[in-house]
Amino acid sequence: MKTKFFACIGFPLLLIAHVHASASDGTVLLTEQGVKNLGLQTVTVEAADFEHTAFALGRTEAIPENRSVLSSRISGRVLENRLRLGAFVTKGEKLVLIESRQPGNPPPMIWLTAPADGTVIAVNTKLGAPVEPANSLAEIADLRTLHFVATMPQAVAGKLTPGTRARIRFPVHPEQEFTGALLRRSPADAAHALDQDITIRGDDDADADLNTVGVVFTVDNPANLLRINMSGECTVILEIRDNVMSVPRAAVQGGPSNRHVYVRHMSIPHAFDRVSVRTGLSNDESVEIVDGLFPGDEVVTRGSYSLGFAGAGGGPSLKEALDSAHGHEHNEDGSEMTADQKAAAGTADGDHDHHHHDVGLREFFFMAATGILAVLLVITSLRRRPRADETAELS
Repeated sequence: MKTKFFACIGFPLLLIAHVHASASDGTVLLTEQGVKNLGLQTVTVEAADFEHTAFALGRTEAIPENRSVLSSRISGRVLENRLRLGAFVTKGEKLVLIESRQPGNPPPMIWLTAPADGTVIAVNTKLGAPVEPANSLAEIADLRTLHFVATMPQAVAGKLTPGTRARIRFPVHPEQEFTGALLRRSPADAAHALDQDITIRGDDDADADLNTVGVVFTVDNPANLLRINMSGECTVILEIRDNVMSVPRAAVQGGPSNRHVYVRHMSIPHAFDRVSVRTGLSNDESVEIVDGLFPGDEVVTRGSYSLGFAGAGGGPSLKEALDSAHGHEHNEDGSEMTADQKAAAGTADGDHDHHHHDVGLREFFFMAATGILAVLLVITSLRRRPRADETAELS
């Protein structure tokens, strides 16, 4: 009976104490140094064009029409080799000197020249090596324009039309973005997308993936930064919608049911409000905001995640920040004080001290009530435990 009595009294006290300690206004208050330490950056929300995109992985390939082979019409051996892997050569440039097997004193010699402009992508000979007409001594490809071959779901690839733009990034050049334009869709997968004679594979092809299709983009490479077989990430622009409000992906925090952003407070310096938002479509850069923000809001991008763990201390309280910003008194929760509240609060130092004294008494009351409850529960538990001699008599 006593246990039930203590529980009935103690549970409300603990609940009140918990609510008192965990009340939050959703505003994160920092100092100027705190803002610098977190490295916070903001962007201004505005309506602009929004790109609906699809993501794909792929690799670069040389355009088949831009590939050429260096070979010899006569048999012989290499007397001089100027081939350098990765070097750019021009049409007619002397590359390999061949000494013919035909008799002579000296034997006939001939220079093999570059058949076209391009980059040397393969070297298959060396000084003194024998040469036959069937041999390929080197392969040259013009890499100033490349193909980017990617695999995409058929449902997505079916929405693409020739000329569809794509943003392509490569790990080897992480800070640079390349632009591609759709050349064609292939009935084969990416591995066979550049074959000249392509037919749809039959059901007996164990490697056939009936849900995907290869797509080929043309990518300009004027600085010759890209090489063949470079893996990259492709963001295909499916649709461009105008007058859409969006924010960078880094600004949106929380799970699917609790999306939120941090917005710079309009009047309190170094303060940021946590604002719940409803999101729509997203791409590789931005997230559409359907509800929750207004044009002109300053949204935190860099450091947004860290704000969820900041503001626990080191800065002013919400009341102090609002009092300083507006020049008059506010309630502890940041709301405006009514005339009756202002009259009750007063302006004398004695009233101010009395207010803090009342706050201290309340906190002392919660602490004392919690402590007393804990002691009573322990005493009750000890009294209900059977003594050792009683246990022996019962046995």
